[in-house]
Amino acid sequence: MINEVLGYLGLGLMLGLSGVGSSIGTTIAGNAAEGALKKNPEKSSSYMILSALPATQGLYGFVAFLMWVGRDFATQGPLMFGVGISVGLVCLMSAIRQGQVCANGIIGISQGHDVQTNTMIYAALPEFYAILALVGALMA
Repeated sequence: MINEVLGYLGLGLMLGLSGVGSSIGTTIAGNAAEGALKKNPEKSSSYMILSALPATQGLYGFVAFLMWVGRDFATQGPLMFGVGISVGLVCLMSAIRQGQVCANGIIGISQGHDVQTNTMIYAALPEFYAILALVGALMA
């Protein structure tokens, strides 16, 4: 019984935390984009691209959730909990930090600096760890 509870809790944390992280990260970048539109509206497509980047961590959590949902909760509950909380926390933090990087890039673009490519490279760094978490979940 406790194993099943742990399994369901792990799946919920995996999906929930990654989704919360993506919503916070996209909001951070989106808020910067809204401010940047007032200063330099011609760059709205650049703002939109950077604002969307933190959404990927929610997708990674969802993919991991789908891969784990058919497992045997009675025997793999503790493992599912461990994987779920790990993936969820990594995606949560990665998306928030990526949103902050993107927000700073958006501000730079609005001020006339050509930083979109560099911002995308910098934004890929925290995302890398979310990808590692997804790969780890698929290998477990």
